[in-house]
Amino acid sequence: MSDKRATLEEVIASVPDGAQLALGGNTLHRGPGAAVHEIVRQGKRGLEIVKTAGAYDVDLLCAAGCVAAVSAGFVGYETPFGMAPAYRKAVETGVVEAREHACATVIAGLRAAIQGVPFMPVAGLDGSDLPAARGFQVVADPYSDANVYVVPALLPDIAILHVQVADSGGNGRIIGTRFEDVLMAQAARRVVLTAERIIDGGAFVEAPETVAIPSFLVEAVVAAPGGAWPFSCTPDYGYDAAFLADWVAAARDPEVAREFIAN
Repeated sequence: MSDKRATLEEVIASVPDGAQLALGGNTLHRGPGAAVHEIVRQGKRGLEIVKTAGAYDVDLLCAAGCVAAVSAGFVGYETPFGMAPAYRKAVETGVVEAREHACATVIAGLRAAIQGVPFMPVAGLDGSDLPAARGFQVVADPYSDANVYVVPALLPDIAILHVQVADSGGNGRIIGTRFEDVLMAQAARRVVLTAERIIDGGAFVEAPETVAIPSFLVEAVVAAPGGAWPFSCTPDYGYDAAFLADWVAAARDPEVAREFIAN
């Protein structure tokens, strides 16, 4: 098995401006924090972020001017910190396009990409304003006289996922909830893992059922202890509540947010 280890600087340098970028984790948990910070440091521009439920990652990237569009079902900080102010400001001022989704429609789009089909049917959208807002179409059910809403495939250029354990060949183990990370890895054209720990691959040979992201999907793996921060990473650490509270307060004012990022 080839050695796929790389530095964070190298893998983020390979992300082109304008890429459709799927970010793993969910709200305050197991997001690829170190990778997001490196995207900001390298000044990437014009990205479309794909995520079911984003938080600090989407908010920070919007504040830093890295984002052109966000395809997500929710962007916010759960109960402790409320909504995402920098994301909201960027959308309200027209700097960022909110490509509205429900979490289920993001998942449906990823599943369509995995299966190599142009769209995926989704139930539960009747009576919602979402189809009109996003232009989701209906098709006739060939087995009945009903119509069904369909969501176009979401085929990210790159998925960046943070895992607790990986080997040098790119096998990744996720401890706890996997969220949509496995779907993102299967749907994306390229996959990068950041990992708390790089271990001997023999551990995965002995217990292949513990592999969430198999090596054949992965282009590069980065050793990144603490790489989810300020998100949580079970069981190693929780989210950094003090830092996130400071960021959310700063993010309400674009100028203060820029100073926060610069420091």
